[in-house]
Amino acid sequence: QVQLVESGGGLVQAGGSLRLSCAASGSIFSAKSMGWYRQAPGKERELVAGISNGGTATYADSVKPRFTISRDNAKNTVYLQMNSLKPEDTAVYYCAASPVSIVLIERIASWGQGTQVTVSS
Repeated sequence: QVQLVESGGGLVQAGGSLRLSCAASGSIFSAKSMGWYRQAPGKERELVAGISNGGTATYADSVKPRFTISRDNAKNTVYLQMNSLKPEDTAVYYCAASPVSIVLIERIASWGQGTQVTVSS
């Protein structure tokens, strides 16, 4: 099992930036891919960005090219740099780890506790 701890959420004005961090511990070798999902009130949880062990990244169309996902394997940490934030980016952001592709939500093995991102207009 992989344990995930997120940090970096907060309140920002539209057009601003935030960087989320997700520190992983435990059975890191089982996490083939990691990424970020988000869930806004009344909406389903959706994939924001994912990155494989090999560094291949995938993004939701709604965040291209504003968001960038990266990972530091030495620190077992995944980052999400969010620029040009919009009010519609407001949601709870969850870090996730999967033994397969991160886009398969039903196969997510570990979730973080979530961090709130609020973008004011």
